[in-house]
Amino acid sequence: MGVQISEIIPKKEISIKDLKGKVVAIDAFNTLYQFLTTIRQMDGTLLMDKQGRVTSHLSGLFYRNINLLLEGIKPVYVFDGTPPELKMAEIERRKEAKRIAEGKYEEAKSAGDVKGMGKYAGRSVKITDEIIEDSKKLLIAMGIPVIQAPGEGEAEAAVLARGGKVWAAASQDYDALLYGTPHLVRNLTLSRRRKTPSGIYVEVKPELIEFQDVLNSLLIDKDQLICLAILVGTDYNPGGVRGLGQKRALEIVQKYKYPVAIFDHVKNSDKYDFIFDWQEVFKQFHEYESSSTEEIDFKPVDEAAVKEILSSHDFSDSRIDSGLLKLRNLEEGKKQKGLGDFF
Repeated sequence: MGVQISEIIPKKEISIKDLKGKVVAIDAFNTLYQFLTTIRQMDGTLLMDKQGRVTSHLSGLFYRNINLLLEGIKPVYVFDGTPPELKMAEIERRKEAKRIAEGKYEEAKSAGDVKGMGKYAGRSVKITDEIIEDSKKLLIAMGIPVIQAPGEGEAEAAVLARGGKVWAAASQDYDALLYGTPHLVRNLTLSRRRKTPSGIYVEVKPELIEFQDVLNSLLIDKDQLICLAILVGTDYNPGGVRGLGQKRALEIVQKYKYPVAIFDHVKNSDKYDFIFDWQEVFKQFHEYESSSTEEIDFKPVDEAAVKEILSSHDFSDSRIDSGLLKLRNLEEGKKQKGLGDFF
């Protein structure tokens, strides 16, 4: 779900070329959900190999990352670790939503409703251990660094950005802002074109959100931003304070300024009601510290490993070779440029 603050967050469209030379920490689970939701057949069926193993994520990772690398972007994928206890309620809610979607998918399938099948299939996406392991193997074979977060992937990506190890965190959600990432990039791994409900294709451009611009625009500080998120709802307190929207929540944090005063006001108001421990949620964002010691290390593409992984999942040799040729030419171009700079 992520924190629901999209209406009030200042953002700007950028060109993919604006990210050339940048190292970007990508929220891996967020990206895998994108691929598993969108890279499907018309009836919602995932791409699979002859053994019935899902391959939508491998297709997305291979081709989209080739495009990113060709644009001069250096991706780093950060995978979720063990979720905090506070997130368990949200995880159970998502599981139940998936179960409901699976039931509706079967109903649509029985009725021969292809449109309905496509609609509900995307809502029942599951990331299995096999999908995670296959994804990591392919990324590593492509020379793309993989970071295993001890906890939340977005938190880890934000810490990497705060520490200067990467330039930005990349995710469709806004949670990385609450952990203080200086830059957040959205739409980075999405398809460059999106089909609207009316059937028209529109261009999808990356969006850049800058942490300091957010604070300056909203006239708040980081603690207030965290309080704002808690008021409208996060993965640790889904739904937030009932009846409180983004704009009204912003007015409250602007007026009362400090966390205790903000939540005392809401607690003492007859208009609102909440039963969660706001201090526990606040700590999740405010006091997160990484325990990861992994280094970011970009390596050459292991072509043999890439071919073995994709061929074992029935990717055509011609498409694999075409992708690898692009990466090989990119590497040769870097070497030639380096020699030119030397002489």
